[in-house]
Amino acid sequence: MMRWLVIAFLACALRLPAAPVAESESGLWTLARQSGSFHRFSVLFTESCVTNYLSSDAGIADAIEWCQASGITKVYLEEFRSGKLADRETLARARDRFRAAGFLVSGCVTTTGLGKPTTGPWTDCCYTDPSTQDQLQAVFEYAASLFNEIMIDDFFFTDCTCPECDTARRQQVVTIGSKRYPVAGNTWPDYRRELMLRASQDRLLAPARRVNPKVRIIIKYPNWYEEYQERGYDVMRETAAFDRIWVGTETRDYTDPKWGGNVAYGGYFVMRWLGGIGGEKCGGGWYDTIGTTERSYVEQARQTVLGGARESMLFNYTRLSHQPGQADLAALKKNMPELLAVAREVMRREPVGIAAYKPPNSSPHDERCVFDFVGMMGLPLAPCHEFPTHAPAAFLSLDALADTNLVTELGDFIHTGRTLLLTDGLAKQLAGQVNLQAANVHVLAVNQKPDSLLTLTQPQLDELRAPMLAALGTTFEAPNRVALYLFTRGGWVVENFNDAPVDVTLNGHLLNVEARGWLCHWK
Repeated sequence: MMRWLVIAFLACALRLPAAPVAESESGLWTLARQSGSFHRFSVLFTESCVTNYLSSDAGIADAIEWCQASGITKVYLEEFRSGKLADRETLARARDRFRAAGFLVSGCVTTTGLGKPTTGPWTDCCYTDPSTQDQLQAVFEYAASLFNEIMIDDFFFTDCTCPECDTARRQQVVTIGSKRYPVAGNTWPDYRRELMLRASQDRLLAPARRVNPKVRIIIKYPNWYEEYQERGYDVMRETAAFDRIWVGTETRDYTDPKWGGNVAYGGYFVMRWLGGIGGEKCGGGWYDTIGTTERSYVEQARQTVLGGARESMLFNYTRLSHQPGQADLAALKKNMPELLAVAREVMRREPVGIAAYKPPNSSPHDERCVFDFVGMMGLPLAPCHEFPTHAPAAFLSLDALADTNLVTELGDFIHTGRTLLLTDGLAKQLAGQVNLQAANVHVLAVNQKPDSLLTLTQPQLDELRAPMLAALGTTFEAPNRVALYLFTRGGWVVENFNDAPVDVTLNGHLLNVEARGWLCHWK
């Protein structure tokens, strides 16, 4: 009886505050417009969407009505994708119609089909080739002549290993037009990071700004954060160069036979990690319907909001307004009021958690995305890109080996007596260099299989979590695949990624969380 009284009491305490709605207005569109200061939903019209749906007044009217009914207050109209350029008159007419209807409107470019194709398996390009550089510049000059803000979809990288790329890599020089830039090393990551940075600066940003001094360019980083450096993304220097950054928070359904394998917590981790790097430059997250169910689609939205995004970019109009994305959109619309209410509370707080250290340009070795799986175990993580010297507790994986000062920093951290969790892979690498026998050091058995962490039992997890959460003044008992998010000002969220309801105990309070649901508490 006491258990249900506690649950009933907390259910009242956890009721989310309704977003204000003016008496003269109603509906999702009104709510979305009123919520824009802390979170908005946007949608992309790809080049083919623009061509097929926005080339007539009737098509534009239908799109406007659909966006309003879907709670979308911003649209991105794409100028280029897969070698095709959208018509200027069509773009301008659609832009002006959307603006007149009360929408924010920006441009978008997907850098596929530019110049010389890559030799790799992706649909990117060879940016060593002068023709690719020329077309890159022409496309962004075109886009900047139409829009003051332009998003770059996450194909702005290279995996090309053609003879020209290989020669430049071995010579350790990047050539952009008539300029030559030295490269610090001769590995593919060294060359590609320098190549993409210099191509961004000289053939994208500078030309676009000459055409339109008001233009702001957004680089969207993909969700595969462990491989950024392999394909030329340099999150520190590119973030400094671009006006804003965006984050791919798509995780899709973990069990999907084609697209699965990335757990939902990954959207939160990458959003918070890049948010720490970008600060105010970090605008929002981007997710899609590919490989999702209604439940996993909404989970992407939740992770994006919990990650502190100020905008959710939905990909894309065609998929969401037609099959196969209509069911996903219906589920999202049902949850939008709650998502917006949570976003408002998240914006007023900072995350609290165990510092999860991933240096920029670091390799996971045999522990790819281990942070995401640890988050699914109910350990609230606070992702960071600098060594967490003053954190109350920290979690480190093989990624940390990219820090050349790691042994000294870690030795000092251990000496303070604060709680530390290391993967077994990192502990093996550090054996004999730091005091791994100290009482405050704990080792997580990953065994080169991060996904195996999802098989840990609740007793195993409760024992593992206890010392880590004690450093945060928190207790939490729960089965696997239940995530905990802690925030300042007494805020917390518990999300259940299991297909059945679960009972959890947080700080002595018994809670029941519905299947694939969440509980939120804000003071």
